[in-house]
Amino acid sequence: MATRPPIKLKQSPSNSAAQTLTATSSAQDVRLLVRETLRISANLASSPPGSAAHPLSSSSSSLLQSSENSSFGLLDENFVNSSLRLICCEEIDGRRWKYVAEKDASGRFRKGSIRALSSHSPQAPPIEELMSFVRSYVLPEGFPDSVTSSYVPYMSWRALKHFFGGAMSVFTTQTLLSSVGVSRNRATPGAVAINWIIKDGAGRVGKMLFARQGKKFDYDLKQLRFSGDLLMEVGAAVELATAAVPHLFLPLACAANVAKNVAAVTSTSTRTPIYKAFAKGENIGDVTAKGECVGNIADLLGTGLSIMISKRNPSLVTTFALLSCGYVFSSYQEVKSVVLPTLNRARFTVAVESFLKTGRVPSLEEGNMSENIFTFPCLKDRPVVLGSRFRDAFQDPGAYLAIEPLFEKEKYMVTYNPSRGKIYALLKDQAKSDDILKAAFHAHVLLHFVQSSNDDRSSAGKQREYDSSDFVSTPSDLEARIAESCKMVSSSYGIFKSNAAEQVG
Repeated sequence: MATRPPIKLKQSPSNSAAQTLTATSSAQDVRLLVRETLRISANLASSPPGSAAHPLSSSSSSLLQSSENSSFGLLDENFVNSSLRLICCEEIDGRRWKYVAEKDASGRFRKGSIRALSSHSPQAPPIEELMSFVRSYVLPEGFPDSVTSSYVPYMSWRALKHFFGGAMSVFTTQTLLSSVGVSRNRATPGAVAINWIIKDGAGRVGKMLFARQGKKFDYDLKQLRFSGDLLMEVGAAVELATAAVPHLFLPLACAANVAKNVAAVTSTSTRTPIYKAFAKGENIGDVTAKGECVGNIADLLGTGLSIMISKRNPSLVTTFALLSCGYVFSSYQEVKSVVLPTLNRARFTVAVESFLKTGRVPSLEEGNMSENIFTFPCLKDRPVVLGSRFRDAFQDPGAYLAIEPLFEKEKYMVTYNPSRGKIYALLKDQAKSDDILKAAFHAHVLLHFVQSSNDDRSSAGKQREYDSSDFVSTPSDLEARIAESCKMVSSSYGIFKSNAAEQVG
């Protein structure tokens, strides 16, 4: 057997001499020990009195042992006047067993006489056993210590979202079947099957085409996850629209299925990084399985309720509006509750802006809560462009030649294009990750100067956000401002980086 971690013995709080043996082994070692309980218990039965107890208990199984000449208050009345003697009691996942063995006339235990008897603790009422059974399906092992604090709010909102989604699926499926002609016999079975196959095929094609955006799932997963849920509701709305124009069933159903399959790709692709942020240790599989179980349970509950409501023929418009609002709101709160331990563009912007204004980097929780979920990755209208092309950043060669000496020792360049109203960060050859991070920081520092200048020179409401045509009047003014930003970055970048590293931990 593999070497196990150190094991601690903890005295039971009861007045008896019984001991609760507590192991600090990993979950895999625990399961291995539980499987070998019977064999090791047999060895303990034949060991002489007073021998050291073997530690076999853990968070998932506890073992109470007794020696031949001492009573730990575990002997049942059924064993007092018989040849059977209790060796130990075992508890695994809330279920309890008593292991007994038979003695011969000489007082020795018979070989192979160990029996396992199911035992029910009088301290555990049926409702508690039921709750323990439910928790084994919906909560990761070792909860709450095995997951982060944001797990509970996330799963609560996720369950509510799936509840509304399951309820919505009943009405959309009814509408599609009615539109295609199944309920009214408007089409032959062959035509119905062909339309349905084409609809599903269009969705699969859309799923494959959208998969090329997979790289964005790694750093803008909150925004993409919420965008996918919005797209899911758009698909549901298009499906319900087929009830109004059943003769357009095929194009509308294909469009709806493409939207819903793209949303499914987004949900699947962002699921693992989110669950990974909740897991403490090597329990990502357990967290994922329990999270999906919670979603399925909520989906079934929503489906059942929706079936009962649909028998009363409610208004589709009113029903869709209520369920859709609940779904979107739950989705927003679900994504908002996730605390990711990394910095993407949105969270990096929050961190830099807070640092420039207050001199401190916000914590992970503060940064995640302040992140803008509505900044969709597909939109290109951003004030800072990282890794831009040369022709987008500079209007003429003179602008480049004027600031090029300022970045002679850097692996990047940062500039401002007045005609486009954006900050551009260009990366030089052999730029490494730290150079990219510094370039992004420098770009936001220059953006801070732009916005400060706008606040000073523009009245409220007369100039759109990030537009700073008055900021630079001459090329020399631009050069002076960029030089000023270089000095600030030189003195503050190291402080920002160390503070950010402390928050990430």
